[in-house]
Amino acid sequence: MKLGLEALLSDAKKISYLKSKRAGLVAHPASVNHQLHHSVDLLAEAGVPLSCLFGPQHGMRGEKQDNMIESSDYLDPQLQIPVFSLYGKVRRPTPEMLNHFDVLLFDLQDVGCRIYTFLTTLFYLIEDLKDSDKELWILDRPNPAGRPVEGTILKKDFFSFVGGGELPMRHGLTLAEAGQWFREKYGYNTNIKIVPMEDYSLVGEAAQWGWPQDLAWVNPSPNLPTVTGCRVYPGSVLIEGTHLSEARGTTRPLEVIGAPFVSPEKLIQTFTQEFPDWSKGCILRPCYFEPTFHKFKGELCGGVQIHVDNKIYQEDCFQPYRLVAGILRTIHLLYPQFEIFKNPPYEYEEKLLPIEILSGGSELRSWIYGDLETDKYIKMLEIDEKSWREERAQFLLYK
Repeated sequence: MKLGLEALLSDAKKISYLKSKRAGLVAHPASVNHQLHHSVDLLAEAGVPLSCLFGPQHGMRGEKQDNMIESSDYLDPQLQIPVFSLYGKVRRPTPEMLNHFDVLLFDLQDVGCRIYTFLTTLFYLIEDLKDSDKELWILDRPNPAGRPVEGTILKKDFFSFVGGGELPMRHGLTLAEAGQWFREKYGYNTNIKIVPMEDYSLVGEAAQWGWPQDLAWVNPSPNLPTVTGCRVYPGSVLIEGTHLSEARGTTRPLEVIGAPFVSPEKLIQTFTQEFPDWSKGCILRPCYFEPTFHKFKGELCGGVQIHVDNKIYQEDCFQPYRLVAGILRTIHLLYPQFEIFKNPPYEYEEKLLPIEILSGGSELRSWIYGDLETDKYIKMLEIDEKSWREERAQFLLYK
């Protein structure tokens, strides 16, 4: 298969067109081809006159560890062109930044989760390039979380930088598909050109989990070092809105959940009793860990590792959002005195609770605290998931 980047580079007509334009590029360390050569170098070698670069959250070089750690603008030492940060003083391009290009190439590796901010960065660019003669080319890449859908649809009152459109947590789209959906959903006239992947398959053993086996994994952000982490992430990212540890500061961030007071065996036993159907397609392993930084630095934590790295993993029945929601509900049942949820700020939101902008509304928090009946909450999930599958159908490029 060819990535969107590779398809572009093999298209002499497109490259010739770009040579006549000032081309900008949105990229990060995972913007590579199958041989792990970076898009900046490949485009420069092809003769495309790059006029500027843009880096998303975690920086163009991918070095920033946590949320709300900003990157600065700088001058690329080799190309001697400006590198603008879209996660620094601004999260949208300024008019000055927009003046640096005619065509903007967007080549980010996403993970298939609504709160992953590369998606919001794409949405912001679509908004800010409307009513202009500038072009936005989306060089498509695989979604490692595959096609499954999970979560309630984000409500407009809870829009933030971790949610810029009305879609669920696990949306099952590539960035090119999501970009086309967003433009049509909100009626923008932005000049978008899609460079799709070629020969990309969503079926068969080689693509069972949405990620081609011949494609190496490069961290799109520091705390997603594995493809398996992307499978768990649409659930485990909820832990960012809590006082529990998502295991940042360990070698398996966002695949392990815990705290110093948690009994791993008791947590798994109670969870399995309360929600017997919510751990399908994975193995829950009791574990202990000691973060070297972030929450509970230097403290021994008990918790659970969510394993989706063996044959028990099944994409269609694994439900990470329900799984982690159930773990949170179980922790509240076992340790009712523990204040689970963090207060703002989170991702530049000063008023709404982090768990609310992460989950897309107030329902999850209400359910975890027992204020919303389980049957009613599950019904809400099912209605929204069905609605989203129907809404996204016309935008699927790879069927």
